[in-house]
Amino acid sequence: MSRAARLGAFIVVTLAILVAGVFIIGSKQYLFSSTYQLKAQFDNVAGLDAGGDVRVGGVHSGTVRSIVLPHKPGEKVTVVMDLGKSTLDIIKQDSVATIETEGLLGNQYLAISFGSAAKADVRDGDLIASQPPLEMSELFKKTSDILDGSQQAIQNATRATANLDSISAKINGGQGSVGALVNDKQLYNNLAQTTSTMHDTMLQAQTGVTDFQENMEALKHNFFLRGYFKNRGYEDSAELAKDEIERLPQGAPIKEFTYSAKQLFDKQDSAKLKNQKSLNAGGEFLANNQFGFAVVVASAGMEGDTQKELVLTEARAMVVREYLVENFGFDDSQLKTLGMGKQTDTNPDGGWGTVQIFIYPAGTEIPPNKQTQAGVSSKTTSDQPDELLRPATPKPQ
Repeated sequence: MSRAARLGAFIVVTLAILVAGVFIIGSKQYLFSSTYQLKAQFDNVAGLDAGGDVRVGGVHSGTVRSIVLPHKPGEKVTVVMDLGKSTLDIIKQDSVATIETEGLLGNQYLAISFGSAAKADVRDGDLIASQPPLEMSELFKKTSDILDGSQQAIQNATRATANLDSISAKINGGQGSVGALVNDKQLYNNLAQTTSTMHDTMLQAQTGVTDFQENMEALKHNFFLRGYFKNRGYEDSAELAKDEIERLPQGAPIKEFTYSAKQLFDKQDSAKLKNQKSLNAGGEFLANNQFGFAVVVASAGMEGDTQKELVLTEARAMVVREYLVENFGFDDSQLKTLGMGKQTDTNPDGGWGTVQIFIYPAGTEIPPNKQTQAGVSSKTTSDQPDELLRPATPKPQ
């Protein structure tokens, strides 16, 4: 082959290699295929360079076209990327861009997650969400802090073990109170006997308290004293909060009845009804009309002890409820009570107070009972006054 032919063949082969390289590089950089652009913003690109890979699902699917610095502090770095049109089916509006590293010390590349099928497709020039990159320097710093903490914990454990060894040696040698107790069997037996005696004494004291409480409760219901309590209109404090709600409901009542306490009860400090026929209008309304639920609300004036007045109003509301339930036909679960105690705006008839019946429409939410809220109402404990007693309900006159 002549020299000219060899030279021509060399030139042709060189040109072919050059063209193949251009096509390979162009294909990698998406120079000869249809692409579209997306953008993502980061506080720090962590070493990502223009021309870096963009991977979708771990597959090379584009390149970083450019990285644009912000115009002023506080703004973010914008990464512009070219992506193949084939990724339009899997990159959606909820896809997220992250900066990843190949291995521990490899090159950075941009990874884009798959989007949700229900989300809209991205369009050319869209800005997608991003996550901050994991910086190796931060990772190494945190690892160093963890190692320092672990080393300190090991040193503390070593010192604690040494202290335990020292304490065990002293106990075994009979030093100190614990050492004497462990090594002196007679001292141990004396202490055990003393503890047992104290335990027996405590049990006897608890038994005595229980017996005293039972005797007091029995005394309350003794035949000879029952009349004294009935004179005040009630017998059993445990019934006071049985049907009592903790507050009035939201919304206006469809009907209400208001009575003076002086009109209904025989004494200012009593819950014994004297003119129960005054309640008949309210009872007939409850029996003859549809309603959601009703509340008997009792309040007192501003005179007297606050706690006693609260108990008195609870008892009065209970007495009125018992009268209405006993003498008029309606569902008794629909009638609740509420003792308000001393109220500044209810002071008729020299501070006797008032009794009101509020009737609410169907669908009104019933507030929770006091017993439901507190397990057992504080009004049912044995330290309340003797007047906290079950109503002795009279029949209609």
